[in-house]
Amino acid sequence: MKVRLNLATKALETHRSFLAAAGAVGVVAGIFFLGLGWHVYSVRKSDEALRVKVAALRQEMIGLEQQRNELERFFAQPENAKLHERSAFLNTLIDEQSLNWTQMFMDLEKILPAGVRVVSIEPAHEKGHVTVKLTVGASSDEAKLKFLHALEKSPAFTHVELINERVNTSATAGGDRMEMQLTAVYSRT
Repeated sequence: MKVRLNLATKALETHRSFLAAAGAVGVVAGIFFLGLGWHVYSVRKSDEALRVKVAALRQEMIGLEQQRNELERFFAQPENAKLHERSAFLNTLIDEQSLNWTQMFMDLEKILPAGVRVVSIEPAHEKGHVTVKLTVGASSDEAKLKFLHALEKSPAFTHVELINERVNTSATAGGDRMEMQLTAVYSRT
């Protein structure tokens, strides 16, 4: 018969549970590391296409900037500067002639109530739009208010602003009891 005796002063301890837990943590950490590495690789790969696009856009911007500088040098020459001034003058003349008077009168006709008449119209081109200064005569306050409301609701006239209003005491002004001056931006050109 064999008897098992342990004569050591300290009992033998097994570290199997620690090693198994450490191995499991190591495997989970390894899987996490591989997943993180794959994520970094895929992000880097997708960023590579973006970096290529950005580099191409930068090259294009450099080329356009060089072309712009060449054009500025070309137009800065005295003979070309005179041509530019002349073309700007001709463009302003064309803009002034491009106002469609017929369309503007048709738009005014649609909103003009009875008892109101247009005395004068002065168009001016400002910053890409037409500002119209109107002088209007009205036979009564009711007609004046109808005209102002119709003008404000009109899609063709915006930014309506009353500048001056004058009441005529004499009836010699074409039967108009009052005269108004106002400005509006005409948007149909």
